[in-house]
Amino acid sequence: MPPDVTNKTDVTDVTTVQTHCRLHAPALVCPLGDDLSAIAARLFSGERGLTQSDALTPGLPLWLGAVTTPLPDDSAWPARHRSRNNRLLAAALTRLEPTLSNYLAEHPKARIGVVMGTSTSGIGETEAALPQRLASGDWPPDFHYCRHEIGAPSDFVAWRLGITGPAYTLSTACTSSAKALASARRLIQAGLCDAVVAGGADTLCQLTVNGFASLDAISAERCRPFAANRDGINLGEGAALFLVTGEADGIQFTGYGESSDAHHISAPRPDGEGAFQAMRQALDMAGVSPEQVNYLNLHGTATRQNDSMESLAVAALFPAGVACSSTKSLTGHTLGACGALEAAFCWLALRDGRLPPHLDVPDPELPLLAYCGQDAPHRPPNRTVRHTLSNAFAFGGNNIALLLEQAP
Repeated sequence: MPPDVTNKTDVTDVTTVQTHCRLHAPALVCPLGDDLSAIAARLFSGERGLTQSDALTPGLPLWLGAVTTPLPDDSAWPARHRSRNNRLLAAALTRLEPTLSNYLAEHPKARIGVVMGTSTSGIGETEAALPQRLASGDWPPDFHYCRHEIGAPSDFVAWRLGITGPAYTLSTACTSSAKALASARRLIQAGLCDAVVAGGADTLCQLTVNGFASLDAISAERCRPFAANRDGINLGEGAALFLVTGEADGIQFTGYGESSDAHHISAPRPDGEGAFQAMRQALDMAGVSPEQVNYLNLHGTATRQNDSMESLAVAALFPAGVACSSTKSLTGHTLGACGALEAAFCWLALRDGRLPPHLDVPDPELPLLAYCGQDAPHRPPNRTVRHTLSNAFAFGGNNIALLLEQAP
């Protein structure tokens, strides 16, 4: 069928290149809740959203960042869309609707895009169906393999909103949704879309828990990013969505940097060079100096190697210091959703002029950083939160940094 085009905009006209990229208020469903004001209160007070559960590891309780918000019923959806991952996205879409509705009404459906990031998609539903398959040789009657395809999140969001613009999913492990935001920015600035729904979702499931356990990367305690006794991550889940448009006001997404150091399939490059380059590129794209950055959301997984290399990269790029913290001690590591979720935390810092605290006493063997809420004599002077940077790193040496700033 031909694209749904009205006389408002010629979908083939991509000659107008946007120079601005606005991130509207994010819609979040995460371990800190689903209401943006309540999430902000918990974020800035340093309230952890982690709980102990053995649901995925019977007899072995783990600290997890589970979403406890009631999610939409998916029983009436087409079988291909029925998954917890899509239910997380549906809950977030409901919260995005007040912002999104005007764009859906005023722009052709072919001019609104969708870019999602995920690493799990709907694999949890496949895990639940496997016992019947193994016992009888048949899948359950309601099983549909499309649920766990990597493209499922963007397919679902486009279906849910009834839009026909570019729709695709990125899966680059823990950088997925950060890269989705960068991709949305490119769609806007190239004039290919008037608006893009961008972000991502990931769901707690046996695949991720057992996978990270096989790497000895999971902590049996609440995670402690950058602490001397850090011993691994807590896994989490959630959905984070932004409406990305070309307006010049509000909070602007002005720079990103991407690098791939390809040091190792699962370990980061020890000297932090790839992370350094990603942050440096983001600042250069935005035309911002290190001294202008008021807050850095660290990737901060609480694994020994990640925190070590990231502290080296941050100390090298910000010799005068930059206020920073890892919010994974509050939410757990939400994997493919963490890039968009933590960009949303930066968005809240810009909106509210407050910074998330860093909860754990830093390792004295790491370079000394200006952790928020810690007694750091070298901390930069207090000032208005105007520029924030957010890091996301992934397997294979895949690195990205996002620069957000408050428009004048």
